[in-house]
Amino acid sequence: MAELTFGRDIGRHVGVSEAAWRRFLDREVTPRFPDGLTVVSALGQWRDRNTGRVVREPSKLIMIVLPGNADDETRLDAIVAAYKRQFQQQSVGVIVQPACAAF
Repeated sequence: MAELTFGRDIGRHVGVSEAAWRRFLDREVTPRFPDGLTVVSALGQWRDRNTGRVVREPSKLIMIVLPGNADDETRLDAIVAAYKRQFQQQSVGVIVQPACAAF
């Protein structure tokens, strides 16, 4: 199971609109994991290492039940790199953990 968290602020303003997010999802995420995923709108927060202040921003959380292929990690890394590049982000949170899932 992979959970990816994407902050939507660029600078101090929401820079990743809903339309831009949907395009990113359609172009970068869905082709890499076409069997399905879940997207949740969230509010994230993190501590700015330079100023020490807590920053809150609208975020998106994607949950993917990984298919167990050898290239799962490579595909996740490509999504992270694309988001950072397209939206000038410093980081994307990634958690991968074992899970038992049934559909």
